[in-house]
Amino acid sequence: MKHLLKVVCFVIIFVILTVSFSNSYTRVNLDNIAVVVAMGIDKGENNKLKVCFQFTNPSSISESGSSETASTILKSVDASSISSAINSMNSYLGKELTLAHCKLVVFSEELAKEGISDIIYTLMNDAQTRPSCNIVISKCTAEHYINNSKPFLEPLISKYYELFISSNQFTGYTSNATLGKFFDNMICQSCDPYAILGGINLQLPDSSQDALTNKETSDKSNSASLSGNTVSENVGLAVFREGALVGELNAIETLAFMCIGNEVKGFLISVPNPQVENQNVDVYLTPKANTKIDVSLVNGSPYITVDCKYCGQIYSMTNDSNYLDSEILSRISESCNRYLEYIFTEYLYKTAKEYKSDINAIGKNSLKLFSTIDEYETYGWREHYQDSFFDVSAQVNVRSSSLLSDS
Repeated sequence: MKHLLKVVCFVIIFVILTVSFSNSYTRVNLDNIAVVVAMGIDKGENNKLKVCFQFTNPSSISESGSSETASTILKSVDASSISSAINSMNSYLGKELTLAHCKLVVFSEELAKEGISDIIYTLMNDAQTRPSCNIVISKCTAEHYINNSKPFLEPLISKYYELFISSNQFTGYTSNATLGKFFDNMICQSCDPYAILGGINLQLPDSSQDALTNKETSDKSNSASLSGNTVSENVGLAVFREGALVGELNAIETLAFMCIGNEVKGFLISVPNPQVENQNVDVYLTPKANTKIDVSLVNGSPYITVDCKYCGQIYSMTNDSNYLDSEILSRISESCNRYLEYIFTEYLYKTAKEYKSDINAIGKNSLKLFSTIDEYETYGWREHYQDSFFDVSAQVNVRSSSLLSDS
């Protein structure tokens, strides 16, 4: 009897589990869905969009291990909207597209200049789209950018899309610009949105490398002084006013944005060497405290003070360097001060006067000047930001961290 009871219990449990998992399997079976890892949006013909979808091909991964890069599949479709493009692709593939694992959304520069606010609203309204996916504005077409995004040190393209932005914490040459941040800044009354500036390494011939006049800090995507295979690159920022692209920042201007926004842990700069004329010294700076921003109104125009403090370590070294001398260290510190004050001031005036865009959300520091939200909205920070004046103060304490010394 006991044996029969055990058999009956086993059969009941087996049936319950089979029914439960069979329903789940039928609905989320990987054979029935197509996972999008990146999406590119270009301007199409006849007021349409050209939307491309990048899928990972799981069967292409080597059975011998994960050292080989998994190939990807890129498909595009012309449609009047994002929703229509997804629906058309579903019909074409015979599978249901899912954006739940989309790591990157790319817009072409041409489309971004006309405005992408409607598309941003649509993507944010889609429950599958993650606000954490990065947003890139490509100097070339979005399809060409995605097609040339090739991970060299990662086997999976989805992992590459997650990690390529991490360099911003130790270079400051790009920013972690996500779809969610873009949307929040777009609807904010005190700031403006921004995105990663992307492009393709044009791979200039060796004979033309000497003709490059820009230094590495003035590089940006599509014009960086890099050599090697044609591949996508992400240097600089795309600046928006509300939902339309109005300009772009190069590497050093992006560094200024990151420093003022307290978004960089450390960075390397080259400043004039006070010991040797026409030579630079490399100094690695780390924030000593968060950048302080204060806003006041002078005759109705914003007067903005920026105060930043850093600790510096000297990286470059020559056979006659004497970086243990306190007077030399003091002169290098002053050289860093002047350099940072210059690039920060130039960046702030460029974004305020030329682009009329407050991507650092400095306007949030002006809220204390108004008694009510209605009073603040009547003032109109976005309209008055272009009238701003800036006073930047930098304090750098450089110390020698050399392993080589006069011992």
